[in-house]
Amino acid sequence: MPDPTTTNHILTALPRSDYERLVPALRPEELSPGSVLCEPGERLSHAYFPNRGMVSLVSLVGGRSFLEVGMIGSEGMVGVWAVLGQNRMPQRAIVQLPCHAMKIKLGTVKSEFKKGGKLQQLLFRSMHLLHFQVTQSAVCNRFHTVDARLCRWLLMCRDRLNSNEVPLTQEFLSQMLGVARPMISFAAAGLQASGIIQYNRGRIMILDPAGLRSNACDCYKIIMDQYRAASVKL
Repeated sequence: MPDPTTTNHILTALPRSDYERLVPALRPEELSPGSVLCEPGERLSHAYFPNRGMVSLVSLVGGRSFLEVGMIGSEGMVGVWAVLGQNRMPQRAIVQLPCHAMKIKLGTVKSEFKKGGKLQQLLFRSMHLLHFQVTQSAVCNRFHTVDARLCRWLLMCRDRLNSNEVPLTQEFLSQMLGVARPMISFAAAGLQASGIIQYNRGRIMILDPAGLRSNACDCYKIIMDQYRAASVKL
């Protein structure tokens, strides 16, 4: 098993011999919220295996507006599509929540991937799950209410933080969900009045996870069922 300080699910699932080949190239990094790891169209030089926290994949529209289409936590790797040769990122990769990650040169990951061992299997699984999440998010953004989307989004953040406290401002939430801030304020106020969350000074405390799940759209369960089918625990 890898170093016990490494909690990324891909790295911890590697056989010891495979992990030890990567160890010399892995560098721990603390990534601050708002840090941009890569812009759309940029050539990716490094991949990131998050241990905790979250990185969002954000699509830009007209250079001004943007919308989150996917999120990556300890279950995955930022830059997973690049191992197939697509070195230019299709979306902005931005640190959403305080994140600790293992950084590694993309070329090193590609070399290990081409050996066809356990890392290749795990990255293919990660690609599938991320693609599923992105496509489901597109459905969610088109058909579901802001209230239900906010609940889904908070649950997915909670899973990746493994905490009921989520450090986010309403401004950031409005940007990620692609709606005006007053709509987020109204939705958050309703959840707070119901005793499901408590919001104060850029921090959301989830008081009633079960209540949050009951108010979320079906997309959360659909995505989680897919993760469970792939034997990935968040």
